[in-house]
Amino acid sequence: QVQLVESGGGSVQAGGSLRLSCIASGDTASTRRMAWFRQAPGKEREGVAIIVPSRGITAYADSVKGRFIISQDNANNRIYLQMNSLKTEDTAIYYCAAGGWMATLANPGTLDYWGQGTQVTVSL
Repeated sequence: QVQLVESGGGSVQAGGSLRLSCIASGDTASTRRMAWFRQAPGKEREGVAIIVPSRGITAYADSVKGRFIISQDNANNRIYLQMNSLKTEDTAIYYCAAGGWMATLANPGTLDYWGQGTQVTVSL
């Protein structure tokens, strides 16, 4: 089992920045990919960014490319999501997730473990 705990959410004005953190504990050696997803009210959960911690490989949803950066701190079992130039449409609950080699942003069902989520609200 892997436990994930997010932090860093909050309220910000459009154009501002936030940094989310996720700390993993438990059987972290079993995970191969870690990711950030988000879910806005009335919408499906969507993938935002994914990282392969052992290789530093990253990928992003088109909607956040050039604005968000996913990074890792392997020594401390943490990943981060730096969110810049935030837009009102970025408002959502953001979830940290972990999975194996089949994990993909396109399908939340491919992630095995989830955090409780952290709220991000962007206002005009």
